[in-house]
Amino acid sequence: MQVSEKGQVTIPKRIRTAAGVAPGSEVAFSLEGSRIIITPVASSLRDDRRAALRKAAARVRTSFAPEFRQLGADEIMAFLRGDEPVKASRRARPRGSR
Repeated sequence: MQVSEKGQVTIPKRIRTAAGVAPGSEVAFSLEGSRIIITPVASSLRDDRRAALRKAAARVRTSFAPEFRQLGADEIMAFLRGDEPVKASRRARPRGSR
């Protein structure tokens, strides 16, 4: 296997599958002597980051005027662009309400 000019290599599918590395997975690199070790980052770290982002988004949402708090991201963007208002029947449900 060759390393590209940018330092990129393709991890063979059988190795990705065995290690649980999927598209979007995070990996860490370490060096042991002259060996390069690639280790999948624990999903709990990724989950912690997602939880932190959700918490930050919730804080921002509370700063919205009451009429905007229940709107989804698409509806807020449409409002900011000046698009036609979205009918309540098409309004996205808040997360966790399904």
